[in-house]
Amino acid sequence: MTRVDEILKQLDALVIRHSGFLEWKEPPHRLLIGLLTSAQSAIERLAPPNSAYRGRCKETLQNEYTSESYKLERLMGIVEALREDYRVGALAPIQDLVRAEVFDDFLAMAEHLLGSGYKDAAAVLAGGVLEQHLRRLCNRAGIPTDKDGRPKKADAMNSDLAAQAVYGKLDQKNVTSWLDLRNKAAHGEYDSYSAEQVRIMLTGVQEHVRRTGM
Repeated sequence: MTRVDEILKQLDALVIRHSGFLEWKEPPHRLLIGLLTSAQSAIERLAPPNSAYRGRCKETLQNEYTSESYKLERLMGIVEALREDYRVGALAPIQDLVRAEVFDDFLAMAEHLLGSGYKDAAAVLAGGVLEQHLRRLCNRAGIPTDKDGRPKKADAMNSDLAAQAVYGKLDQKNVTSWLDLRNKAAHGEYDSYSAEQVRIMLTGVQEHVRRTGM
């Protein structure tokens, strides 16, 4: 099951709860509060930061002149819009967005290290970002990221991703060369590559991460 499938399952369950709530002629107040709280939690947990979903949710809850029943109906409308947008592929899971920001931060750090003359640390850091991205792509494609209870190596994940056509053979060759450079840096083979090669690697990793699914 993909992350989007999990999100849709959660939102579907909330919509079903709301349908059951509407069958009550005079629903208990505790059910109203519980559903209102769950709707708010789902929006804040699953909607992208600074999105219209969160904005509408905040606006609704801050309105002191509307009843809790009306707030619930408003929030459920937001939940249904969020569910539909995930269903048609208009949204990336919030975890992916956060991960993209983290990757950008680490790649920016690698650029700073390289610019400050620390090519070896920059190569190791960029290689770490690349390996985590490969693991993410495998998870998204349903490719196992461990074997015999142990995490797969980056080279194995690279081969699996190319075999499943997640990306092409040229990408596979590029990833292989970047991982080789990372391994040399990690094992102290500092004279076997140049700062310019690390710069090319860093640019390539940034583009690869962006193009293959960030």
